[in-house]
Amino acid sequence: MVTYAEKPWLKVYADKVPHSLAPYPETTLHQMLREAAAKHPQSPALYTSARLPVVGRISKVITYGELDDLTDRFAAALLAMGLQKGDRVALVMPNIAGFLIAYYGVLKAGGVVAATNPTYPSERMAHQINDSGARIVVCMSMYYRMVDGFRSQTQIQKVIVTNVKDWLPTPARILFGIAKEKKGGHFVEALSPGDEWMLDVLERHAGQKPNVSVSHNDLAIFQYTGGTTGVAKAAASAHKALVANMLHCREFLKAADLTSGNQQVFLGAIPMFHAYGIVTVVSFAISIGGSITLVPNARDIPDLLDVINTFKPSIFMGVPALYNAVNNHPLVTSGKVSLGSIRACISGSAPLSSTTKQEFERLSGGKLLEGYGMSEMPTASHSNPFFGENREGSIGIPFPDVECRIVSLEDHTVEVPPGEIGELVMTGPHLMEGYHNQPEETANSIRVVDGKRWLYTGDIARMDEDGYFYIVDRKKDMALIGGYNVYPNNIDKVLLQHPSVLEAGVAAVPHPSKTGQEMLKAWIVLKPGHSATAEELMDFASKYLVRYEVPTRFEFIDSLPKTSVGKTLRRELVRMERDAQAKNASSASR
Repeated sequence: MVTYAEKPWLKVYADKVPHSLAPYPETTLHQMLREAAAKHPQSPALYTSARLPVVGRISKVITYGELDDLTDRFAAALLAMGLQKGDRVALVMPNIAGFLIAYYGVLKAGGVVAATNPTYPSERMAHQINDSGARIVVCMSMYYRMVDGFRSQTQIQKVIVTNVKDWLPTPARILFGIAKEKKGGHFVEALSPGDEWMLDVLERHAGQKPNVSVSHNDLAIFQYTGGTTGVAKAAASAHKALVANMLHCREFLKAADLTSGNQQVFLGAIPMFHAYGIVTVVSFAISIGGSITLVPNARDIPDLLDVINTFKPSIFMGVPALYNAVNNHPLVTSGKVSLGSIRACISGSAPLSSTTKQEFERLSGGKLLEGYGMSEMPTASHSNPFFGENREGSIGIPFPDVECRIVSLEDHTVEVPPGEIGELVMTGPHLMEGYHNQPEETANSIRVVDGKRWLYTGDIARMDEDGYFYIVDRKKDMALIGGYNVYPNNIDKVLLQHPSVLEAGVAAVPHPSKTGQEMLKAWIVLKPGHSATAEELMDFASKYLVRYEVPTRFEFIDSLPKTSVGKTLRRELVRMERDAQAKNASSASR
């Protein structure tokens, strides 16, 4: 029987993938941008574009030389505003050029990027900005009113504002202003005293460069996490962690010849306010001199497909819900938009169904690999190999220098044999420093064993004899039904095999008539043009699940509540059910 210490997964590695990348370069994220700009000053770093009425898609190229210069200017501006090394700067933007100018500008100035989901409600966003201690916020214009509205609850002293049209060519900027600016909520009549437009800031600091010493050991990002289980915490990670993980991703795909230079076009659809987008798209692309075509709203599938049709990306990092939506969109199923340029994808954040994987690979001719990662080890730790066996239901094998074990759910120090389930614990060069201002939470998640810091992931998993890992469920999502442990994640996977089901989310909810007991309920999103009944789905599930695992209640809805990176919010499903039961009880008592 193999042991975790033997790292059986190394036998699965492709020939070109090294077992270790040590020693890791002592460099920073922005130094990689400087090096890319020196090597490829005229090569396209970013494609920023918009689809406008009548004229179609208009784009602008920002070269590596221009991106390096713009981020130098922004860093100089932040320093002139009083930013000190280690200060946090909050970013409230989707995937637009202004985000990356601010991101690298903050890093060059020695600051820490605290990016937040721009679609959050104001209370949640204010909490994160206040928790980070940010005094400067950089936001897109459509979110300015919200940020300005809650600034009195925070330490915000200055807001720098950018507009989507700032990064379009002049004709498109004018057309955007006419056709979309007011209608889309981008128009801001006037800024509050002291706040500034990003373009004005950049113009004022033209030709200036920052002069700050930043080490690979210095903090780079606060990645807020925990949104699926409670109040978000800021996972604080250093430059060295993100650089290491970028190298993991790059080396793991080297065997596919996807890292050879600036001919690679990355689809910038996964949110860059999340470490997943920053590592697997931005840092990866810049490290090889590739280009990124920016997609501000990946949920606008027609626009996303128009970007694919226009720029022909070769690398598409995403989440299962996004690949599923692309597979089933009429523009794709009719053949009007081809996915043929796409050669490699890594799917994360949620389980990837075999149906979604197989259909996307059929449509594109590329490879869609299921992977796994956490914000606490930003951002990826496992992936199925590009060449080699992709095992159904598996998150794949660990990246170089990532050590993994499965430990007992009862005794968290005892390893369980391969094939048995327990909690996944990991360590590696990209482990976070800890949670910002939360020593107890840090101590609960990171424990020192045999002189190494190990992350206790909270995920129930198993490893097979060949070193492939499988996520069974989150510990907090495990349900107790009829005295048996039930894993909603496994039930989701079964329901997703039904030909009419687009998305499925299962959770344990309070039993409406048996006090203190729970029952399983499934929320189902059907594919366009398909139909199904609860009875059909129960019969289908019964073929693959034991009796107590089959949901007894079903609800058909238009969409599942998800995090920004596609994880189903089971606690939100439970809240919806509790609210419905309370409403029914109130009506019955009248």
